[in-house]
Amino acid sequence: MKSKIHPKYELTKITCACGNVLWVRSTRKDIRVEICSKCHPFFTGKQKFVDTTGHLERFMEKYGEALKELDKKLEKKEKRERKKPELDV
Repeated sequence: MKSKIHPKYELTKITCACGNVLWVRSTRKDIRVEICSKCHPFFTGKQKFVDTTGHLERFMEKYGEALKELDKKLEKKEKRERKKPELDV
């Protein structure tokens, strides 16, 4: 192998949002993660609320106007269908 072309493989500290610290070897320094094996619901057996704020707001910001227009069209269609007289044959 050529020398001085590969990144250094050093001891690295991985810090989770729950406060858990893991020491591993990596080419990156000080890695921060949101969920680790100590706080992940799969490993703990407990359900944990994962921060998802903003997902609904972003969706409504992106598609909100289109959804409002669709609702108006559906309401108009329902009104027209209610006004139609029923024919008995």
